[in-house]
Amino acid sequence: MSALKLDKARMSVIASVLVLFIFSCGALGGANSAQQPVRARNVVLIIGDAGGIPALHAGSLYHHNKPNGLFLQTLPQIALMDSSAADAWVTDSAAGISAIVTGQKTNNGVLSQAPNAVRGKQDGTILKTILEYAEEHGLSTGVMTNVPATDATAAGCYAHVNDRSQTAEIIKHLLAPRAGDGVDVLIGAGRQRIMDAVQAAGIDLGAELQKRGYRFYAKPEEAVTSNGRTVALFDTMDFDLPAQVTNTVKTLSRNPKGYFLMVECDVHTDKLKIGLDHVAVLDQIVRQIVEGAGEDTLVIFCADHSFDIRVRGGKPGQPLLEGNESAGGAKPFIRVDNGHTGEQVLVAAKGPGAEKIHGFIANNDLFGIMLAAYGWKPSEAPKEISQR
Repeated sequence: MSALKLDKARMSVIASVLVLFIFSCGALGGANSAQQPVRARNVVLIIGDAGGIPALHAGSLYHHNKPNGLFLQTLPQIALMDSSAADAWVTDSAAGISAIVTGQKTNNGVLSQAPNAVRGKQDGTILKTILEYAEEHGLSTGVMTNVPATDATAAGCYAHVNDRSQTAEIIKHLLAPRAGDGVDVLIGAGRQRIMDAVQAAGIDLGAELQKRGYRFYAKPEEAVTSNGRTVALFDTMDFDLPAQVTNTVKTLSRNPKGYFLMVECDVHTDKLKIGLDHVAVLDQIVRQIVEGAGEDTLVIFCADHSFDIRVRGGKPGQPLLEGNESAGGAKPFIRVDNGHTGEQVLVAAKGPGAEKIHGFIANNDLFGIMLAAYGWKPSEAPKEISQR
């Protein structure tokens, strides 16, 4: 073969290699691009109040007679989360939720105000919540709980007060939101206590809610069929929270921009059997949201703090409880001390942005994870203010 033909052959091979290399780079680039996490359209934050790892473990043994039997224990992304407050190693629910929804730790008893607040005496710097960011961006928002709707975990999403016990002031914040048109769906217990507090403050709650486009319900069977802006306050904590959650998700999902929803289920085990029964309710809520949510929904489960319950004995096939034992009951293999504890709690998640939940994190890290999942930045000027 002549030198000229050899040169041409070599050039042909080199050209083929270059084409293959360029094509491969493009294909890899496309694959990497396709693997980039999508932004979340919706975020659902599910909080087990006092649902630390010991309570979840006891709940699994009680309901499934085995460890790791809860659905929430199957979620793909998990972390251990420090739950401390700014002023104490052991948090209450007020400081706990404030850190989670604002990204800053605060003092026990304070709701979504900075640590320069003095409980019951002095307001601190207002901390904007993830719910308020959602309202600024035109999303629908919901807050649900099986305890009073003005208790700490629920109220910390929409109110900023220096003392969690200020029920009338919390309701004033609901009626005068700092962002958008405020919470679209608020469901919880504590009706009589709340009505007494607002009446003493000279507020006609029904009339004020009506002015703002809410339907105001007193009975669970009425609220569960609502499809618009809703405030539902029940006299009982013993209502079907999962059914209310299903209907609320359906309502909030009508907004094409998306939604933010916080669901709290109380699993305090100071009343042992009731607390463990509520673990099953909590797990049902996590399951139905995860299984019903689309790929554009980030679902996060966490506890705001742990609780002093310990499994100290027992064996497979043996009931963890018999009858209605309360804390301090006769069973020798489970012990409950009526108090919060400060060990790390479980965080479990699935959906866009969930990959950031791993290792050891702090409660105030969850805010940034939720914000990033939406594709927002702290204090970012909203592109659109809600006009709903």
